[in-house]
Amino acid sequence: MTDGGTTPGDKVRLTKESPRVSLDKSRSGGLLTVNLNWNARPEGAPGGGSGKRGFLAKIQSALQPQSGIDLDLGCLWEFTDGSKGVVQALGNAFTARDASGATVLSLDGDDRSGAAVAGENLRIDLDRADSLRRVLVFALIYEGVPNWEQADAVVTLTNPGQPPIEVRLDESDQQARICAIALIENTGQGISVQREVRHVRGGAQRALDEAYQWGLDWTPGRK
Repeated sequence: MTDGGTTPGDKVRLTKESPRVSLDKSRSGGLLTVNLNWNARPEGAPGGGSGKRGFLAKIQSALQPQSGIDLDLGCLWEFTDGSKGVVQALGNAFTARDASGATVLSLDGDDRSGAAVAGENLRIDLDRADSLRRVLVFALIYEGVPNWEQADAVVTLTNPGQPPIEVRLDESDQQARICAIALIENTGQGISVQREVRHVRGGAQRALDEAYQWGLDWTPGRK
């Protein structure tokens, strides 16, 4: 890998000062897993408090009444053939396939409670990297007050044989329900990851699309 700030344990943390990292092309392959984890119970909510994401905290959260934050992981995607779309729980758009029919992107089940120990995961098949042009990873507060600070969300990207890449959502905008987290691009020389952490006000996914000029057509939907 190149660029990015290192942390103990060989983790790479992307920050404003070091926002970009490139995967080692010689070792890049298999599944790139994008994990979102957060504190579903902010201060003042039943079960809220420390913001820890440990196993016991997740179990406690699952046993409490539903009154926390429903934070969803998703992405906008574009393939090299010009096709584009969204992967998200809304509308059950859990996968994206290339022209050959192979699954390139997949999202695991929707964690409505925030109680899943593993959080939510988006998987990108880097063995199909030639099909990828760009992927914009985002988090959406589907339900609950858009309190990004207390959600204390963190995204970790892992690829076998390479140090994990961490992006913390350490900025907040209480008037925005959606946040662009990272832009993953096929540069032609390999795969790069760019920290965004950009909150976008307005109509959530539609507003994000407009901010990044993705060019999709949107219709209202619910989970």
